[in-house]
Amino acid sequence: MIQSECQGGKMNKVRKNVIIILFIAGILMLSSACFAQTPIRKFGRGVANLITSPFEIPKSIQEKLYDEGPVAALTYGLFDGIYKFVLRGVVGVYETVSFPIPFPTDYEPIVEPEFLFGPDEPYTFEDVD
Repeated sequence: MIQSECQGGKMNKVRKNVIIILFIAGILMLSSACFAQTPIRKFGRGVANLITSPFEIPKSIQEKLYDEGPVAALTYGLFDGIYKFVLRGVVGVYETVSFPIPFPTDYEPIVEPEFLFGPDEPYTFEDVD
């Protein structure tokens, strides 16, 4: 009887210590979110990259069309778009699977732009003059 009460007391101390450690870890994680990316953002970025990766092909063709003309768009633009499609897709899989791991440092994005369609690069279809 006495032995089981001692084991119960040890278990309560262990539980209490685990709760304290988890609480402190949670506070540290919340405070670090002010200075860096977060695991949730990395996960969302990975899912977004998976979904939007096929749009790299027409985006690259459009960019080459405006910058270098139709021949470059249909050749270099197509292959550049395929390359970016594969790259963004692979990075999307990696970031979705590894979102709890802070690699690269502080969950920084691997590809730029972080999201294919963002405020930095508006994606529009315009008439070519």
